[in-house]
Amino acid sequence: MDDGSTAGRLLVASPDLTDPNFERSVIYVIDHDEAGAIGVVLNRPADTEVDEVLPALAPTTAVPRVMFLGGPVSTQGIICLARARPGRQPNGFHHISGTLGRLDLEEHLEGAQSEVDELRLFAGYAGWGPGQLDGELIIDSWFICEVHPDDPLDRDPDTLWQRVLRRQGGRLARFAHAPVDADLN
Repeated sequence: MDDGSTAGRLLVASPDLTDPNFERSVIYVIDHDEAGAIGVVLNRPADTEVDEVLPALAPTTAVPRVMFLGGPVSTQGIICLARARPGRQPNGFHHISGTLGRLDLEEHLEGAQSEVDELRLFAGYAGWGPGQLDGELIIDSWFICEVHPDDPLDRDPDTLWQRVLRRQGGRLARFAHAPVDADLN
């Protein structure tokens, strides 16, 4: 993007990024400006079923219907990504890109559930202070990729990292075949 923002795009971890919080992660960036950036890890499903935490949202939750580990920051908080129905503006919906946005759960739970096609709940988020993400991008810790409309609510999160890289083509597609431990290669 011209302003350097990665909001509404994916950050795909380089195979060299070995921080256990982000190794082989795919992050959907919710916001990125001079104050920093926040996003959620799309490929870290947890064992907790959504109906155990917020049963009213379980029917609208994308498969797999579990909580996701959105990142290491504020893991007691929940961030909700949702796909609004075309032409609808659900209560508490903050548009990010396409029909996708962040949903304020307190406002939404009081509103009409029928305005959301699907949603996903994330415990915590990934966060960067001013200039921090920009520095990580300079040293190639992350690949910036365009988001496919299905990525944020993907049904097969375990293979998302490889699939996003493969569809990039060229040099990035080759990283999809990188071994988890390069020393074993």
